[in-house]
Amino acid sequence: MLHADTELSTADFLTGKETQALAAVGIGSPRQLLDHLPRRYEDRRRFDAFPAMAGGTAVCIRGTVIDTRNRFGPRVRFYEAVVSDTSGNPAMGPSTLTCRWFNMPFLSKVLAAGQEVILHGKPKESQGRLVIDHPDFEVIKEDSGPSIHLERIVPIYRNISGIPQRRLREIQYLTLQAVDPASLAPPYEVDPTYPAAEAYREVHFPESIEQSEAARRRFALEEFFALQLQVVWRRARHHARDGRIMGKKTALLTEFYHKLPFDLTGAQKRSIKEIIADMRQPHPMNRLLQGDVGSGKTFVAMAAMLMAVDSGAQAALMAPTQILAEQHFLTFQKWLEPLGVRVALRTADRQEGTHLDLEGDPQILIGTHALLFDDALFSDLGLIVIDEQHKFGVMQRGRLIAQGVTPDVLVMTATPIPRTLTMTIYGDLDVSILDERPAGRGKMITALRMKPKQTDLNRFVKDQLAAGRQAYLVYPLVEESESLKIQSATEAVEKWRKRLSKYEVGLLHGKLSPEEKEDIMRRFRAHEIDVLVATSVIEVGVDVPNANLMVIHHAERFGLAQLHQLRGRIGRGEHTSYCILISDGKTEGAVDKLGVMEKTSDGFQIAEEDLRLRGPGDVLGTMQSGLGDFRFPDFLADTVLLREARALAEQVLQEDPDLSHKHRALEALIEKQPAPTIDRA
Repeated sequence: MLHADTELSTADFLTGKETQALAAVGIGSPRQLLDHLPRRYEDRRRFDAFPAMAGGTAVCIRGTVIDTRNRFGPRVRFYEAVVSDTSGNPAMGPSTLTCRWFNMPFLSKVLAAGQEVILHGKPKESQGRLVIDHPDFEVIKEDSGPSIHLERIVPIYRNISGIPQRRLREIQYLTLQAVDPASLAPPYEVDPTYPAAEAYREVHFPESIEQSEAARRRFALEEFFALQLQVVWRRARHHARDGRIMGKKTALLTEFYHKLPFDLTGAQKRSIKEIIADMRQPHPMNRLLQGDVGSGKTFVAMAAMLMAVDSGAQAALMAPTQILAEQHFLTFQKWLEPLGVRVALRTADRQEGTHLDLEGDPQILIGTHALLFDDALFSDLGLIVIDEQHKFGVMQRGRLIAQGVTPDVLVMTATPIPRTLTMTIYGDLDVSILDERPAGRGKMITALRMKPKQTDLNRFVKDQLAAGRQAYLVYPLVEESESLKIQSATEAVEKWRKRLSKYEVGLLHGKLSPEEKEDIMRRFRAHEIDVLVATSVIEVGVDVPNANLMVIHHAERFGLAQLHQLRGRIGRGEHTSYCILISDGKTEGAVDKLGVMEKTSDGFQIAEEDLRLRGPGDVLGTMQSGLGDFRFPDFLADTVLLREARALAEQVLQEDPDLSHKHRALEALIEKQPAPTIDRA
């Protein structure tokens, strides 16, 4: 029998070309081949009826090709096959469906009239016909005896160039027959009652959909266990490090509290207490401050940095953009310099003059990536605060931490993250959550409008401007796109300048230079600009309390989390704020998604809805690029599974803290998946 980790070239059921095709996608052993799991299943014990109309979900149908041809349009070329439902109800007559594959003329050598095929895709209407564009298809061949391709639940795999779907299914079946079941066992069996060999059989060739789900869940538990082992390992080693004890003195913090003209929220006070408790421990703090937009993270960070200063150490805050760094600098100057605290700014463009006063060693340093490249700035760095931490890479954060001697670290994010993803992404950090809005903020009203009249929109914008307020007009694109029929910011700004001729209208987008961006934001903050036409570049850190109106055009083009971040730029002052979401409603799911924004301004509730509507895979794709290699993102919403994986990891490390005895086989797992694997950049 084949060992699971031997070379596939030893398998006698594979040709040389097939071995090469598998190697080209990183598959070189039976285990790696079996880990190429089905992406979906087709229940070929029964097929869907031929669709009578467009829309709805994807269908899996069986029919006969009655005509094929290459077609040429003005700018496109496609191969077309007309498929007839020869197994339908005779009383209703034969049904037909047209399938199209664009820029794939080679299909003329694969599909021909008279062939029986199985198709999977979503029907739509085109020029009065029902069509499916780029359906998955498989030509049915006569099989002798029981078949793995028909009359059962059939696995469908991600395509591998050079190996047809039908042949790939056969290869997987033959591999399962040939491999030694004992060799498939992982270094740690997460479920002894459900061996890996059995799970592999049931995930590839299940007898029911429920059986395939159970097998996938078992493999997901194995993957999450490996992840949580990393998390618990890193956490244990971090807590074992010697750190400095700070936070014993509270004179500056007390004076800061007394001079504030408002009271902190209960969530802010709770988070500060948690941070102080960490700073007083003999090991370095490693805490995440997770707060909704406008929840007051800056004041919590300020309190933590005052504790460090009172302990005789320096504190540094690193922000992802110059705009945000300078905004923090102004805020810190306003509140802390009256306390006698020396605050300095360091960005790539601000290295001299009043923005960088290095006389007497600054006690608090605020800057961008420029903080990483000037060793002379730090004499005794004791606390590091990283704002919008997902904008930084692991190496960047590590370089700043190396500027101090085992400094305390506080990372902040304004992106609310569902609990299950927090357990996964930030499982090695202690977490503080700000779930209250500071007092004195005006009411926020969000409304979804489908193709509103431009005159009505103009009137509403003018009414807000006449009252002395300012507005953001947000567009998804910087410039006009040939492929997308949506208006861009650069197109729109000229139209708005004509509509709002009495007011100053500015343009801000990511293609401007840092100097241009900062000048525009400075003018907007100073109310020299009344209306800012912008892209999503404004979603992080822009704080203009007088801006109370945001109109987001083509709102369906943005994710829920991004919409929430954008909306967070308004509602920062005492005035009632308005967020208008404009959509044509044509995009599938757009109304449901945008309706969530109408119903709530709670970022954590929005994050949970985003997870429900889009699934963890899409949420992670836009939020956490470092988790893109997850094989089972659909299970990241399973709290029970994640907690089970965490408990198994903690049990293993309790039994064998160094993985040098009972669980020595897992040491290789740690070495293969070091901390940077989960890049939270």
